[in-house]
Amino acid sequence: MKTLYFDCFCGASGDMIVGSLLDIGVDFGELEQMIRSMPITGFKLKSEKVKKKGIAATQFSVIMDNNVKQPHRHLHHVLEIINGGNLPEKVKTAASETFRLIAEAEATVHATPVDHVHFHEVGAIDSIVDIVGAHIALYLLQVDAVFSSPLLTGFGSIQCDHGVMPVPAPATALLLRGIPWSSGDVATELLTPTGAALLRYVVKDFRPMLPMRVDKVGYGSGTRDLPDRANVLRAFLGESCEVARVSEEISVIETNVDDMTPETLAPLVGNLIEAGARDAFLCPVLGKKGRMGFWLTVLCDADKVSKLADLIFCSTSTFGIRIRSEHRICLEREWKWVKTDWGKIRVKIGKMGDNAIRRAPEFEDCRAAAVKHGTTVLEVYQAALSAAVRGEFCDVHEK
Repeated sequence: MKTLYFDCFCGASGDMIVGSLLDIGVDFGELEQMIRSMPITGFKLKSEKVKKKGIAATQFSVIMDNNVKQPHRHLHHVLEIINGGNLPEKVKTAASETFRLIAEAEATVHATPVDHVHFHEVGAIDSIVDIVGAHIALYLLQVDAVFSSPLLTGFGSIQCDHGVMPVPAPATALLLRGIPWSSGDVATELLTPTGAALLRYVVKDFRPMLPMRVDKVGYGSGTRDLPDRANVLRAFLGESCEVARVSEEISVIETNVDDMTPETLAPLVGNLIEAGARDAFLCPVLGKKGRMGFWLTVLCDADKVSKLADLIFCSTSTFGIRIRSEHRICLEREWKWVKTDWGKIRVKIGKMGDNAIRRAPEFEDCRAAAVKHGTTVLEVYQAALSAAVRGEFCDVHEK
């Protein structure tokens, strides 16, 4: 599996990410040609070799023409620029979604609708170029998976359009939800909102580097000259030596309830799933004073914790909730369709590398087909599973 690993020992920014990929071998001319296809003007691009504390690195720069006025932009303006370029659809989608992450974070910080967010720093031409350029470079490298070290943000404060802000900046802090990071010992901003958004979008897991056969090493230069370390981002390109699995952080919410009846608790599991939980379940337990009760466990993404916690408080008699983050690994998953005598059924495929080792027909599809045709769920399930094992997949629109 062709793998890219970012070693963020001195933070990351959009230009550092692009610079590291150019240093690995992405052709600057091809990158520039694709960026220039977007309907924006008033800037020049530069790629040059520099040294940071003795380390040779590539510095990618966007040089603005001060004679060309650049307006403040909303999200829809940025998306129009991206979609107006002669870019691969994959790049357009990735760049648009990365900007959407930034817009959502800024909207939360300023308590305003996403469409009303004014892009000041992040909406400037250099950030549009950095984000689109990073996704172009990843597209040209054709990597299968991107991983990263835990992130380093720096600490202290910075000056921006809204005044003095803490490090990490408020938008950056929101983009870091669910991602392992630390402030480190450098009193300045090492991780920018653009860098955080790019890494959040492209990285499958933030972890120490696992075994891989490295073919190329690249360094992308930042703009700071720090007294005791090189302000660079290091990137490794090579072949992963492990079987591909999804590794991620998951939030766990738990509480115990010993003064509610089973029938009043029963709807909660379904309500939690509908509200965005990955999974939810109840286990009977013997609590204090010999009381029979229930142990509720909910698995969810970090950004869903607050919403689901509120739902639990409103739906149960509990006075407290336990919340923690856990690391988990999962099989790579994809959905496919199979034909049965009762219609098409979705099947979830669990993969290790290129090998499918799990096949699970979607229960709700099987139940709906069974009800519609007057048969049993088991009969539909077994037919769908047999078709999946034989590899008899079909297109969803196929008659």
